[in-house]
Amino acid sequence: MIRIRTMLYALACAVLCAACTPKASFVEESLDYCVAQTRRSLDMLQPYDYMMSPRNIAPGDSVWHQRPVSKELWTEGFWPGILWYAYEYSQDESILEAAKGYTEVLEFLSQQPAYDHDLGFIMFCSYGNGYRLTGDERYKDIIVATAERLAELYNPAVGTMLSWPREVPTFGGHNTIMDNMINLETLFWAAENGGRPELRDIAIAHADTTMKYHFREDGSSYHVAVYDAESGDFLRGCTHQGYADDTMWARGQSWAIYGYTMCYRFTRDPRYLEHACKVTDVYLKGLPEDMVPYWDFNDPMIPNVSRDASAAAVVASALIELSGYVGGEKGQKYLDDAKAMLASLYENYRSGDINPSFLLHSTGHRPAGSEIDYSIIYADYYYIEALLRLKNL
Repeated sequence: MIRIRTMLYALACAVLCAACTPKASFVEESLDYCVAQTRRSLDMLQPYDYMMSPRNIAPGDSVWHQRPVSKELWTEGFWPGILWYAYEYSQDESILEAAKGYTEVLEFLSQQPAYDHDLGFIMFCSYGNGYRLTGDERYKDIIVATAERLAELYNPAVGTMLSWPREVPTFGGHNTIMDNMINLETLFWAAENGGRPELRDIAIAHADTTMKYHFREDGSSYHVAVYDAESGDFLRGCTHQGYADDTMWARGQSWAIYGYTMCYRFTRDPRYLEHACKVTDVYLKGLPEDMVPYWDFNDPMIPNVSRDASAAAVVASALIELSGYVGGEKGQKYLDDAKAMLASLYENYRSGDINPSFLLHSTGHRPAGSEIDYSIIYADYYYIEALLRLKNL
């Protein structure tokens, strides 16, 4: 396994060194690919219906399956986020106009009670990147309003935001899923950009409570933590999208890695940095040779089960950031691993001529039989984000 990882890193290094060859560097080649695929998708989607959101492409299909934008859809922020990233790299004005169109139809979500925690994913990937690149004050106001809607899900007795209000009867209590860690970015950012300071307090409480109850001794995570809504007592850890309650669902662990790295960015609390490393190390330890995880690390049918390229993309993006905070030999290892992941995704998982997405072989919700071995929009989002982070080092 070490030999294969070394080979992947050597491949990344060989093509990263633009001075050694007149060809584009590996990062530029990969980003050029992403922009080309983005343009290909935009061509297929014309005339644009901004209220239809690209979600996935099934094996054997060649066009995006789109879903109507609504409060019940959690992925509609990733496509405009991809467009913002593609514009950032290419400076293509036609991509910019599409990014604005697919972003601005989401404003209504900031003006009504949150359907669930995914509101953070939706609005920060779209409006967050839009504000970063345009400085449009309307976008900032919408992000702050979104943070207020998210805060309405916070239960002070528990110390976390409720993830799925509709699933309280199913789980028998206040449920918080690991995915919710990503949404803390909206709260932290809003508190620093005109929102109430209490939004930061909510984010910290959520991160602290999750760190206390959502992880096993080795650093692997439960997908779901269930609490008594009135007393705040932790009731149990379980899964919804993983193989079993006591297994490590790959994308859930990737959310933990990304989430605690982001928490350290906003707080510089060494507890979060230590925890980010702990949850990262158990993930890296269990990876297969090509650095892209099986959908669940403990599925007894491995290797005859699906991979999850989306988890690899999330972790690669997080590791590039985390490596800078850790520094030294360990930080360099994290950066090397991120480069190897991106090299593997490009060499072995890219869609190419098969369909207009960036990546193949993601797994959405395997226990439900949903999106198994698909191209999925959030895999593409974190893939291009990781490449841009690497380019900007």
